[in-house]
Amino acid sequence: MHTSLKYLIFIGFLIQLFASCEKEDFNTSVNAKLVFSEDTILFDTVFTTIGSSTKRFTVKNPYAKNLKINSIYLAGGDDSPYRLNIDGYAGNRLENVELKEKDSLYIFVEITVDPNNSDLPLVVNDSIVFSFNNTQQDINLIAWGQDVNLINGEIVGTETWINNKPYLIYNSMLVDTNSVLTIEPGVILYFHKNSRLYVAGTIISSGTYESPIVFQGDRLENDYEDIPGQWDGIWLMAGSKDNVFNFCEIKNAIIGIQVDTLASISKPTLLLSNTRIENMTSTGIYAQGSTIEAYNNLITNCGQFAVALTIGGTYEFYHCTIGNYWGYSTRTTPSLLLNNYYYYNEGLNVEIRPISKALFANCIIYGNKETEILIDRYDNISVLDFKFDHSLIKVDDNFSTSNPDNFENIIVYEDPKFKDPYNGDFELDTMSVAKDKGADKYGLMFPLDLNHESRISDSHPDLGAFERKENQ
Repeated sequence: MHTSLKYLIFIGFLIQLFASCEKEDFNTSVNAKLVFSEDTILFDTVFTTIGSSTKRFTVKNPYAKNLKINSIYLAGGDDSPYRLNIDGYAGNRLENVELKEKDSLYIFVEITVDPNNSDLPLVVNDSIVFSFNNTQQDINLIAWGQDVNLINGEIVGTETWINNKPYLIYNSMLVDTNSVLTIEPGVILYFHKNSRLYVAGTIISSGTYESPIVFQGDRLENDYEDIPGQWDGIWLMAGSKDNVFNFCEIKNAIIGIQVDTLASISKPTLLLSNTRIENMTSTGIYAQGSTIEAYNNLITNCGQFAVALTIGGTYEFYHCTIGNYWGYSTRTTPSLLLNNYYYYNEGLNVEIRPISKALFANCIIYGNKETEILIDRYDNISVLDFKFDHSLIKVDDNFSTSNPDNFENIIVYEDPKFKDPYNGDFELDTMSVAKDKGADKYGLMFPLDLNHESRISDSHPDLGAFERKENQ
């Protein structure tokens, strides 16, 4: 028994010794190299005081032996604006990291850029250093920082926003009642996720052809360039009046512009001109009992309606292109809706409100559905006064266009031959049936198209927002 016990103790010692040797059998070669999934971590524009999105990369040990990494750290140390999470450890330095054979670890990186009171973007560089086997490897960190005017859930009075540096709207904002927000040409407004521009007073957003005003989400990576639903949109609230959007780009929201009930007939809710509204999860223009005058606008690629004119109102659209080629999901609604009623009290009661005028002149309404117009009238005696004059519309045979009070000189169902609508180009091709089909009187009212080209330099104006120029 005594001999057996000694033997067992000896065997146990050997097992422990071999296990200990195996544990310490690290790859100590100075030629060993870690394998990174990225050699540079690049952050597109990061706004000051607002943290970035999180970037992730992997660090792999490609060898059949374990590697001991003496330290992983930010070269910039505690003063670095970057932050690390190393395989679950939140900190900018971690020591004695054992990376098993053929195994990987995950590192997550974020950055917050401090304001620098500069109108110009700045580059923020750092690196993550891996020190092991008396050698070092590193990964570059590069971020473009942009100082911004931060609007964080604020109520704004009468003021003017100038084009010095972008405005970042965080947690929404409100233009107060009886206040006027004036936005000068070239201003860019970035909206964080779930943020909205509420207007109880008036907004005058008047850009120029050379310096349009841009409303968009705050994700500036290339992958987000045309992704809808990144912010909530613009809401002109009930009582808001005299709002102007001229030479603006409104893109990648849920609703482009929601226009609520007008304050009075003498105070139109919205003048919309020379503006592009693109890539909306829901609707480009959603009006409820409003007064809108619109010309030279491109309204495209919306998950539901491009233009929904509901619960009555007065509307005039001249030389507008409404082209809906939404491709992110199945669209079940037409591009254009006209409606003059709504139900309330859990559907027990109905309120009828007249559309006293809905004119579409020298316009194009087209898309990838069989019928792109819905006239939703409560009954045959309720007022829904609409007219398509010198316009190209897409409706099928079940949609009657025989009433001359509603349809004058229209082109039905013919492809307008946009250049590349699935990639956002709604200019007319040289073979377009919409060329020279517009009424001269409307062309004279709006002699320059959305590209600032003349409409009156040839025989007749083209339909839609763009005048075809040959050899272009």
